[in-house]
Amino acid sequence: MDRQNKSWLHNKLGDSSDGVLTLYAVVAAFITYFAMYAFRKPFAAAAFEGAVWFGGEVSIKAVLASSQLIGYALSKIVGIKVCSELDHAKRGVFLVGIILLAELSLLCFGLVPDDWKFIAIGINGLALGLVWGVVVTFLEGRKTSEIMLAGLSCAFIMASGVVKDFGRAVMAGSEATWWHGTPVLSRYLVEWYGPVSEGWMPFVVGLHYLPVFVIAVILLKQLPAPNKLDIAERSERKTMSGAERGQFFTRFAGGICMLCFIYLFMTAYRDYRDTYQVEIFGLLGYEASAENKSLLGNAEMIVAFAVTIGLGALYWLRHLFHQHGLVLVWGFMTLGMLALGGGTLLYDSGMVSGFTWMVLTGVGVYLTYVPFGSVLFDQIIASTRFVGTAVFAIYLCDGVGYIGTVGLYFVGDLLFGEMNKLEFFHHFTHLLTVGGLLCLCGSYLYFRKCAMLGEMEAEVESQKVLRAGE
Repeated sequence: MDRQNKSWLHNKLGDSSDGVLTLYAVVAAFITYFAMYAFRKPFAAAAFEGAVWFGGEVSIKAVLASSQLIGYALSKIVGIKVCSELDHAKRGVFLVGIILLAELSLLCFGLVPDDWKFIAIGINGLALGLVWGVVVTFLEGRKTSEIMLAGLSCAFIMASGVVKDFGRAVMAGSEATWWHGTPVLSRYLVEWYGPVSEGWMPFVVGLHYLPVFVIAVILLKQLPAPNKLDIAERSERKTMSGAERGQFFTRFAGGICMLCFIYLFMTAYRDYRDTYQVEIFGLLGYEASAENKSLLGNAEMIVAFAVTIGLGALYWLRHLFHQHGLVLVWGFMTLGMLALGGGTLLYDSGMVSGFTWMVLTGVGVYLTYVPFGSVLFDQIIASTRFVGTAVFAIYLCDGVGYIGTVGLYFVGDLLFGEMNKLEFFHHFTHLLTVGGLLCLCGSYLYFRKCAMLGEMEAEVESQKVLRAGE
């Protein structure tokens, strides 16, 4: 479409500096994904104390978490095709349609009995699992993609704790603290409804953020496409057909399988920590009280800040050492594994508190986890010069990861029922640290070789062009 048919803001951004464009993209993407979490995670703030599914041995909360994850996992599998092929002109309408479906599912969640809520929350996961990939397509393939994707990643790290704290405030009928007041209607809605039940709370929280999400998507749509300099530095990004996706997987199968393996356990760990954070903090001695009403949000804001600073440093180092992008990304993820294991050793020795340990587990897991959905595959495509979109590989890993997470919930309840949530989480941390370090080492060696082959192929093509010109 011609520039004259674009909005004033779109044209202005196209003429702006890299700094202005990056800041705008970070803010728009952050708000979009932050608002999405208000439709996904508030249910986790409800304890469903003592409630078991159809009178059996599995808790209602475990079933709800598993059902949402099954929907999320299916969504990631569907997203391999949908997000890779989605017409860029239709992305805004697609995102708004997804969020409306998610809010409708939360309305059903409030209406049906507890034993049947798993259907509604499963549909919720099926809808919301597509949001990440669509938002990434606005940001990938740019010179400053690391910064943009860091801002996007910061959203889901911070939002989870914030919306759960907000959900707890809604159930208590109390005002959230000042940083929960987005949008400004939150105070009046809470006062009008009073205390809200566990079943209706997710729908009420979603209502607060629906207008925020729609406005953020409109802002996101104003971003111009990557320019020629972006394409020259980060390779071209385009939709991928089924044959092209097959070609990508065949070319990098060994490395992708190793990355999928570690991502399976990383996703399971991250989601377990996220879903049972309230219970784990309780077992650590931080009971729900007036002083602790912002505990989850405070912990995750510290985590988000640390990870964002780390991603910013990664961007700076990548431009300082331009030829070493792969080793920097893998080094960043390895640092996360070391923080995860090191923080747990400090907690075991009594050198840090339970709160500090939970913050360190968050920093560690997200330093390793976040690059999978942002800079990792963007850097792999840039280093190997493969023409395509990082979203395909992201959703391939996501599909595997969330299927593994679903398995964890059933294994955790059925095989490790004698362990409380804290004990299981503690043992899982040790296992993940050791396995994660081994997989990171193997996958780095694989993709370093692929990058070297990509450089050789690019050099051959360059020589062909020069000879043809002569």
